[in-house]
Amino acid sequence: MGIARMKRNDLSLAKAWTRFGPEMLPFADAASDQLPLGRLLRLSLFQISVGMAVVLLTGTLNRVMIFELGVPAWLIATMVSLPLVFAPLRALIGFRSDTHRSVLGWRRVPFIWFGTLMQFGGLAIMPFALLVLSGDGQGPAWIGVIGAALAFLLTGAGMHTAQTAGLALAGDLAPEASRPRVIALLYVMLLMGMVGSALIFALALADFGQIRLIRVIQGAALATMILNCLALWKQEPRDPARTSMELPRPSFREAWRSLIRQAGMRRFLVAVGLGSAAFSMQDILLEPYGAEVLGLSVSATTILTALLAGGALAAFGYAARSLGRGGDPHRLAATGLLVGIAGFTAVVLAAPLESSLIFRAGTILIGFGGGLFAVSTLTAAMDMAGDSDNGLVLGAWGAVQATAIGTGIALGGGLRDFVDGLAVEGHLGPALSGPAVGYGFVYQLEVVVLFITLAIVGPLAKPWQRGRSVAVTRKRFGLDQMPE
Repeated sequence: MGIARMKRNDLSLAKAWTRFGPEMLPFADAASDQLPLGRLLRLSLFQISVGMAVVLLTGTLNRVMIFELGVPAWLIATMVSLPLVFAPLRALIGFRSDTHRSVLGWRRVPFIWFGTLMQFGGLAIMPFALLVLSGDGQGPAWIGVIGAALAFLLTGAGMHTAQTAGLALAGDLAPEASRPRVIALLYVMLLMGMVGSALIFALALADFGQIRLIRVIQGAALATMILNCLALWKQEPRDPARTSMELPRPSFREAWRSLIRQAGMRRFLVAVGLGSAAFSMQDILLEPYGAEVLGLSVSATTILTALLAGGALAAFGYAARSLGRGGDPHRLAATGLLVGIAGFTAVVLAAPLESSLIFRAGTILIGFGGGLFAVSTLTAAMDMAGDSDNGLVLGAWGAVQATAIGTGIALGGGLRDFVDGLAVEGHLGPALSGPAVGYGFVYQLEVVVLFITLAIVGPLAKPWQRGRSVAVTRKRFGLDQMPE
């Protein structure tokens, strides 16, 4: 009796565990027979290197170059914007990886490899170029300007190339049923790369020195090479028949025209651009808004980044769960837009109500809405892509998103300064003269753009019948079905 009871208890515990896994670990069921969990996690390492590069280019080096090295801020802004010059070429990169001809039988691997080399090269020469630029090195400063520009451009080009081909490879390897969870996992790894590298860089540069700066940046270059090589190892199967030199290669113009003629593609790309720009206008304004308008301390505004990241992480988990159950990605993107509208509204209301709690709640909602919109539109892009043009569609999505984010950040900062200047000079009247006027204008503009994007996304969503999407329900894959 005792042994039989123990067996029944063990069986009940095992069944409970198989139910616990998929519910509490939403990314564990991203695995499949074609793409086991270990292989998937290893493939996602390229996103960590991309996140590390993003933190270096847009975060750590900004402060170091301006405060420690004394480089003019306008020159730093120009350097940081250089990688965006390469962003529109992501569509071409994706197309070339779709149609690559090679006797080795690889389509994505060469692009990830050469993107890694460019990223490594840019990071390797960057610290020396910055030292010459600051005037502490040997040689005229203009050589440092050219070297730093080349370093930023190489790093950005490599980052865009590796990420575009890496996402296309993930789309090739993942079966259609598990793609939403794979996409969410890749976004989580990007976020982990950004947060983890930011913490490591902060600790490493706490006791700043020029030699330490060189070591940190070159350590990042070495880590990029190691992570991307591990991600590439035995991932893409060789298929010489698919990359034969004798196969016809369509021109990029023909492929692009065919893509744009696809039903809903123009509307989709416009929605991606407007939505990404709307969510990104606040990227450089959120912390100054908290400090200048609500009087928050440095530590309190620093926590805002964690709140944004936490909201985005929750969105990735929610998207993986919803899309894995057959949800429509366009409808989920619309949900992200609505959540973003609520978040920006809360941030605007935080000033007259003088409520830091409402401000923090709005920040979390912005992170959730932006993350949900991004992962849903990427899933929609994968669904719209065929087996042959996976790279082109993902490249187009990445090109539009990256360009829109850069434009949104620049537009947000410029509009805030312009409106704030009008308010200070009294051109807007006595009622609009406080420090919140410029920020409020940008946040309200973001709400308007999000409403416009919502109207554009609406027709793309599939009709519903009896409360359920008519989209084909994707098969769930849980820990109890984990391939051995």
